[in-house]
Amino acid sequence: MTTPQSLNFGDNPVRTKANRLRRVLRRRPEGRAFALLGVVAVAALIFEPLVFTAYPVTLSRVALVGLVALGLTVVILMGELDLSVASTVVLAGVVMAQMPNIPLGILAALATGVVVGLVNAFFVVKVGINSFIATLGMLFVLKGLAVVISSSKPIPLDNITFAVKFGLPLVGALTPRILIFVVAFVLLHVFLTRVRAGREAFAVGGNRQAARDAGIPVNRRLVTGFVMCGVVAAGAGAIDTLERTAADPTAASTVLLSSFAAAIIGGVALTGGRGSVLGTLIGALSLGTLEVALTLTGVQVDIQQIFIGGVLLLAVMTDPASLRAASSSIRTFMQGLRARSTDRELTPPNTLPS
Repeated sequence: MTTPQSLNFGDNPVRTKANRLRRVLRRRPEGRAFALLGVVAVAALIFEPLVFTAYPVTLSRVALVGLVALGLTVVILMGELDLSVASTVVLAGVVMAQMPNIPLGILAALATGVVVGLVNAFFVVKVGINSFIATLGMLFVLKGLAVVISSSKPIPLDNITFAVKFGLPLVGALTPRILIFVVAFVLLHVFLTRVRAGREAFAVGGNRQAARDAGIPVNRRLVTGFVMCGVVAAGAGAIDTLERTAADPTAASTVLLSSFAAAIIGGVALTGGRGSVLGTLIGALSLGTLEVALTLTGVQVDIQQIFIGGVLLLAVMTDPASLRAASSSIRTFMQGLRARSTDRELTPPNTLPS
């Protein structure tokens, strides 16, 4: 005799789609970036809708932060750090402004990025200094060089007319800065997903010894990553100098935190081996929108750094690896408490002789 089966009218389609979307966001490294972008967009729509009206300003900020973050992504994917990017942006702009014409200045700025990348790679790969320490030292060295060369004063460009035209939109609200950012994003995405050297960056960051055993030239890949990061940061410095029509040695004070936050929020693991430029793009879009919204509401730059730092901490704490480590620590702690409680229950009380 067969037992009657309950009728199944199917799951709620809305709930099914929501669960599927939640699983996809949890599985993809860009999930946190998409979540943050949604929260920022809703908050901006409620409290400062002018952000969407002034989208050229928002896109320009996203392009600057995102361009530096794209270069950082390559280095972080290989398990290294480059803290010198902000000073590279400033120094490249100062070097560019020293040249007699803009084309030569752009070449000089990019050459500066190559030199900075090679120096960072030398200290990390050849000397064996931790990349955090090596690039932190370079951060101050490059900043000092920019201040000395410029005498702590803004340096106007030779051809201000060309610089002004560079900041004008080409198509709709798309300025050259935004278009260059889009091109850089596409090129780096192709490099990391289609080119062998780019795919090997994930192996270098995931397990360096296994990458060496597999015949991957780890040192060469590290040099390539640092040089690419330096060149991209120098390019961002040249672009920013063109839009300012002058090189400012005090500029880019918030670029380091914002670019790192964009990469980490985008799902790039600090330990290396996991991440994507798509996540970095979404992270830069989220932070750029947040910064412009805070600026339009009258929040000072120093206070904005508090918001960005808080978002960065939240992103690190919600990283799947961090959550697993925290869960394991809590589980171990609770097991220890239960074990001590059981030992106390089994231990007989001490009796004194009468």
